[in-house]
Amino acid sequence: MLAGPGVGGGLLLWLGPNLGILVNASLYLPFILWLAFAPYGPKFRAAGTAVATRAVRTLGDIGMALREIAHHRVILAMTLLAGAASLFIGNAYQAQMPGFAHDLGQGNADFFYSMLLAADAAGALTAGIVLESRNLLQPHPRTACLLAMVWCIALGSFALTKGYPLALLLLFTAGFFELSFNAMAQTLVQLDAPVEMRGRAIGVFNMFAAGMRTFSGITVGLVGASIGIHWSLALSAAALFIVIGTLLRVGLRVPRSA
Repeated sequence: MLAGPGVGGGLLLWLGPNLGILVNASLYLPFILWLAFAPYGPKFRAAGTAVATRAVRTLGDIGMALREIAHHRVILAMTLLAGAASLFIGNAYQAQMPGFAHDLGQGNADFFYSMLLAADAAGALTAGIVLESRNLLQPHPRTACLLAMVWCIALGSFALTKGYPLALLLLFTAGFFELSFNAMAQTLVQLDAPVEMRGRAIGVFNMFAAGMRTFSGITVGLVGASIGIHWSLALSAAALFIVIGTLLRVGLRVPRSA
């Protein structure tokens, strides 16, 4: 995501939108063709190698995994956090970057929208390096939720800002906190899940984290067409902030008996 917008923006400037997108898409073809004939599968497996069974194979397995997860408060909370983030925001706002760049006073949006995407990605890259090298922010459910709430504030502020430099700073901040809470949520699922259900728990977590993005095109995209991309993103971030606050207050509240 850090280098991609630069490559895409360069092709856009060089070849124009139609041919630029065609060339950009064709860059994937060599890798896809290699994958089609890659040395993978039973005939390439060493003799005697144990074959892992799939954690989730049918819709019934998904239902069973959801029922198991419901008994683990931390796993359920982190799965709901990831799903809510994807439902209300996801990555839908990234497709609207040309519109944001234009509204921020940059008439030639092809380069400046690439800078906005790069700022978001640079924040995520910085978070990965800083948090891992310094061993900061030990995984805890409340910490993951608070990091997600800061992400909401950063994105909501970006949606309403009028200055391009401030927008870059806010997107850098958003990228930093987005990676932070997502990585921490998945880590907590891995740590809290019993060995016998770990694969299913991670599978359901990833299903919610990626699958609910399907609907962020409605909450951010279609609503943006009606009320404007700025207010749609800001309101989506505000709604997610409230949902996470409710999750903190209800789903992660420590019982008095504890």
